[in-house]
Amino acid sequence: MAKFFYIARDSKGQKINGVEEGYTQEEIIVRLQSKGMIVVNVLTESKEGGGGLRQDKVVKSGLKFKHPYLTSDDLVLFCRQLATLLGAGVTILKSLDIISLQVASAKLHSVIKKLQKDMEAGLSLHEAMAKHPTVFSELWVNLTESGEASGNLAMVLNRLATYLERHAAFRAKVVSALIYPCILMLAGLGALLFLTIKIIPSFAELFAGFKVQMPFLTTLIINASLIIRKYLLVFLIGFAVIFYLFRKFINTKEGRRMYENFKFNLPVFGDFFRALVVERFSSEMSTLVESGVPILYSLEIAEHSVGNLIMSEIIAKVKNEVRQGKPLSEPIDRSGFFEPMVVQMIAIGEEIGELPQMFKKLNTFYQEYVETFLSRFTTIFEPVMLVFMGFVIGIMVIGMFLPIFQIARIGM
Repeated sequence: MAKFFYIARDSKGQKINGVEEGYTQEEIIVRLQSKGMIVVNVLTESKEGGGGLRQDKVVKSGLKFKHPYLTSDDLVLFCRQLATLLGAGVTILKSLDIISLQVASAKLHSVIKKLQKDMEAGLSLHEAMAKHPTVFSELWVNLTESGEASGNLAMVLNRLATYLERHAAFRAKVVSALIYPCILMLAGLGALLFLTIKIIPSFAELFAGFKVQMPFLTTLIINASLIIRKYLLVFLIGFAVIFYLFRKFINTKEGRRMYENFKFNLPVFGDFFRALVVERFSSEMSTLVESGVPILYSLEIAEHSVGNLIMSEIIAKVKNEVRQGKPLSEPIDRSGFFEPMVVQMIAIGEEIGELPQMFKKLNTFYQEYVETFLSRFTTIFEPVMLVFMGFVIGIMVIGMFLPIFQIARIGM
């Protein structure tokens, strides 16, 4: 038998160091887990060099990565792999070691190695993750802490992975739905710019050789083309400056609030932007509450991760009223931001003790609403854009051919 030195966490999340005797590392892990402990690391006493500590690790040299950056897909896969390995009884450190040999991202590999180093120094997984806020959001850190404290880290990570996959799939659908309108708009603007810069000047040179009075429409189009060609660089620089100042403005608290209010009050599109925010809120709340995170703590996490200033301020007010003992549905109703259906479903969820399921149903409803809206928008946008482009190009063609008709009439 050999001595095994271990680092573990009890059901309250307190760190425990100790020594166990056994034949294999797996035997010690099973023994500790049967006591309700979360195993962080198990080290064996080395027979070399006077009783130092040794941890068997798989080493793979010459790792090749597909990309140096970190994508949302990389994080989703990491979460799912970690949940699967922990669910199979593999220790956290060993799981991280196995995953580090398979990652496609060089940055994620570096982060995993730092997580291992911090955990070997005695930090818990959520404490190690908190040192990388650009990689692991507050939602990641708090859900991991909840899993460690409850002893259900594998289950919580599985739920987090499901949330991340669902969110990534939903975002991909939104982006895919918007790609075609953007391409159509850019193609239309490109065609107009080509006509303005290349075609119209050629007609202008041709008409200059004829001593005829140009029609008003033709003169207007030629002058507009001249101004655009002469000041195109100025226009582009001005647009870039305006865009930069706008971004600076909306990065301020007051500017962001004004911008979000403007979006929410837009005709037709206001409800769409509001639905996007409610979808994100309901998705996070369903994941948090279902994972055993207390409602107040869930609201605090959602407040900082929902990604919308107005919604964050509403959640903060709701949180304060819930802390005073009021039902969640009451302050949500008073906020005036949510539809009556949302308030009613949350109230029912509180009454029957099925709040996570109600948040999940709300999330499904708003995802379907957003997808339906985008589908209808793209269906309507295409003919509208084609009609608009046809109208503008038609006006340009008429303007260029009017002098030709006038010259032909004079010749007759």
